[in-house]
Amino acid sequence: MSLRRTAAVVVAALAVLGSAPSLGQAAPTTDVSDAAAGWLARQLVDGDHFENVLDGTAYPDQGLTLDALFAFTAAGVASDSADKATAWLAEPEILANYLSFGDPTESFAGAHAKLALAVQARGLDPSAFGGVDLIAGLTALQAPSGRFQDKSKYGDYSNGFTQAFAVLALDRWRGAPRAAVDYLVGTQCPDGGFPLILEATTCASHVDATSMVAQALLAVDKTAEAGQALDWLSGVQQPGGGFRDEGAAGEGNANSTGLAAQALRAGGRTAAADKAAGFLRSLQVGCAAAEPDRGAIAFDRVGFTRTTSLRASAQGVLGLVGVNFADLSARGGQAGAPVLDCPVTTTVPTSSTTSTTTTTTTTSTDPVITSDAGTTTAAVVAVAANRGSLARTGAQVGPMLWVGALLLVGGVLVVAVSRRRHAEARK
Repeated sequence: MSLRRTAAVVVAALAVLGSAPSLGQAAPTTDVSDAAAGWLARQLVDGDHFENVLDGTAYPDQGLTLDALFAFTAAGVASDSADKATAWLAEPEILANYLSFGDPTESFAGAHAKLALAVQARGLDPSAFGGVDLIAGLTALQAPSGRFQDKSKYGDYSNGFTQAFAVLALDRWRGAPRAAVDYLVGTQCPDGGFPLILEATTCASHVDATSMVAQALLAVDKTAEAGQALDWLSGVQQPGGGFRDEGAAGEGNANSTGLAAQALRAGGRTAAADKAAGFLRSLQVGCAAAEPDRGAIAFDRVGFTRTTSLRASAQGVLGLVGVNFADLSARGGQAGAPVLDCPVTTTVPTSSTTSTTTTTTTTSTDPVITSDAGTTTAAVVAVAANRGSLARTGAQVGPMLWVGALLLVGGVLVVAVSRRRHAEARK
């Protein structure tokens, strides 16, 4: 074979195989939290953030991006997406817009607290993030009462989430101020829950706020008050395991249920947490749906919409994993956005005629995934030729084929060169 013909073989092989696949592509998964985090990672705009579209104009949504960052960290997947999102948040314009609307006379306590906690969860320094000292900015917003409040001409929008995030972030840094903890404890309602709206005339316990505060209290060893909060949460859990907004009807929603399940698990309320996780799993978009939607967690029983599923998936992951905000860590996180493993339908010929038989590959011992329709579908090992994975091993077959092809082509080249040199030597 001439070298020219050998080169043609190389070109033909490359044309058949296409470009080399990414070695970092995540394998299919039957884990609900991994699949939801993977779906969330694939929704990121430009791979690093989320946006909020109003009247046709897209605005950066730092808050939702942080929710996704927490989810990636909790699940231990999509660490590459988490790193990109963190870098985006550190961009001067993005950072300033979130903390103060880009106005040095403005400063928002909730933004400082939430970002400071996320930065620490990713193993970074909150006192020097994007050139900003988030800790100093947050502590400057603490009132003598211990409450963290916004400094803004638009009004003070701090609430129960703000105080909980502040206590979590500062406790993780060098210890939460006693006044801040005492203020948080003092907001507890007579029924044991905690309010979203602080210092209101009537103390109204709120599921989401109570879930956040309970985690903050556990972090600072206020176990008695945290226990009362978890008692209240358990008491308002719906029969199907879900939690719902105050005054709302239905079985509950993924956002509230995710936060409540996270708090219950952190507080050792395993039975209630398991029940809430079951509700979350029942909301996952399953294999019967269009492939781009699979793995997402729907907001409620009404069904999947991309917009509502973004935060529902982020907070749903927190509930499924159940790690306290205080303990979130990027250590051990893996790159890649996992996809929900679904049965693969293949068409194979049954005879020399034109008729074919459709075969679905299944494995009865695999875990069961609940579809968005509430039915169960056996999660199966992907067919290697169609999915790029070797059954059960998790190894990517695409890269192996590529390497094998290169070895084959290399062998052809070696033989061709050897023969040519031998022929020339005999002349």
